[in-house]
Amino acid sequence: MTPKIVEAYGVRLRPFRLDDTADVVAGCADPLTRRFISGMPSPYTEADAHWWITEGAPAAWAGGGAAYAVADPATDRLLGGVGLSQPVPTRGQAEIGYWVTPAARGRGVAQAATRALTEHAFATGVVRLELLTHEENTASQRVALAAGFRFEGVRRAANPSRGGGRHDLLAWVRLADDPAGPTPRLLPDLPGGHLTDGTVTLRRLGPDDVDLMYGLHTRPEVVANQAPPVPPDRAAIERRCRLAESQWLTGDIARMLILDAASGDPAGSCGLSLSDAAAGEGTIGYALLPQWRGRGYATRAVRLLAGWAFGPARLARLAAATVPDNVPSQRVLENVGFRREGLLRGRLPGLAGTRLDDLVFGLLPEELR
Repeated sequence: MTPKIVEAYGVRLRPFRLDDTADVVAGCADPLTRRFISGMPSPYTEADAHWWITEGAPAAWAGGGAAYAVADPATDRLLGGVGLSQPVPTRGQAEIGYWVTPAARGRGVAQAATRALTEHAFATGVVRLELLTHEENTASQRVALAAGFRFEGVRRAANPSRGGGRHDLLAWVRLADDPAGPTPRLLPDLPGGHLTDGTVTLRRLGPDDVDLMYGLHTRPEVVANQAPPVPPDRAAIERRCRLAESQWLTGDIARMLILDAASGDPAGSCGLSLSDAAAGEGTIGYALLPQWRGRGYATRAVRLLAGWAFGPARLARLAAATVPDNVPSQRVLENVGFRREGLLRGRLPGLAGTRLDDLVFGLLPEELR
C-alpha cells in the first residue's frame, strides 16, 4: 500500500509531518496510551516522535504496511495515528492499530479512523484484518465492534507487558465481505446503564467492586452452594471485576451488582451467561448478602434480569440450576416462573473427588411472572 490521503467519516488520514511532533509526544507519552501499547518507549520524548516521523512511519510503508496520521479535516491538526502492520500478502491479511491524543478522545476519532482505513485496505486488496486489544482495553473493544469487527478469540500471553511478564490479547476480525455496519452485540448494554423496578437496581460489575464481591463469594453459605464448594481467592475476584466489561462485550457473560434502589447500597450480585448462543439460551445465577435476604430482593433481581434477557438480549430461553438442598434459591426461581426440568445426577464436582447432583430449572418468555 502506498501513501494516499483518505478522507472519510469526519477524519483525514495523511502521512506524518515534522510539525506533528508535539502532538505525537502528547499522544504517545500519555499514560493510557502507554498502558495499552506496551512497545511504546517510556518516557516518550520529542526524539522518539522525530524518529517515528522520519524513520519509523516510512519503514512501515516500505514493509508493506501503513502508518497514517489521523487529522482534523478542518484544521489538519493531528488527532492520533492509525496503521497496518504484520502484513501477510499470501493471505491478504494485516493487523490494524491506532492511538488517539488525550484532547481528541471521546469524539469517535478512533472509530472513524479505523473504519476509514479498513475500507481503504479492503479496496486495495486486503481480505482479512485483525484488531488485537488488551483484555482490559474496553474502549478499544467498543471501537472494534463499532467498526464491524467480530470477536474471534483470545491470544494467550501474546504480548509482553510493560515491566515484565506477558498478557493475553483479544482478537477481533473483519473480512472484506463482512457487513459494514456495527457488529450486533450478543449481550447489549443495559438501557441507561442500569435496570430497576424502583426497589432493586442492577448495574454492571466493575473494577471497584472487588471488596464487596470477595466478601460475598467467600461467605460459607454462598460457597456451600457453589460447585465445587471452594471459596475463590482474591486474585480470581479481582480478575473477574477487571474483566467484567470486556466479557460483556465479547458476549461471554453479563455480571451485575444488585443494589437497593433507594440507598444505592449493594445487596448482592447476579449474572447471565450465554450457555448456548446459537440456540438463544442463557443461564443465570445470583447471591445475596445476609442482611438483604428474605425481603424479595433476589426475586426482583432475577425478574429484572430475565426481562432484560428476553427483551434487549433477545434470548429464547433461560436456564438456572441449584444443588438439591438449596430450597431458598429454588423458591426464588419458582416465584419468577421457572419450572423444574430435571435432576442431573452427579453432574457437578464436589470435594475430595465426590460428585454433586444438579437440579435444573427452565423459563420461557411467556412464563415470566
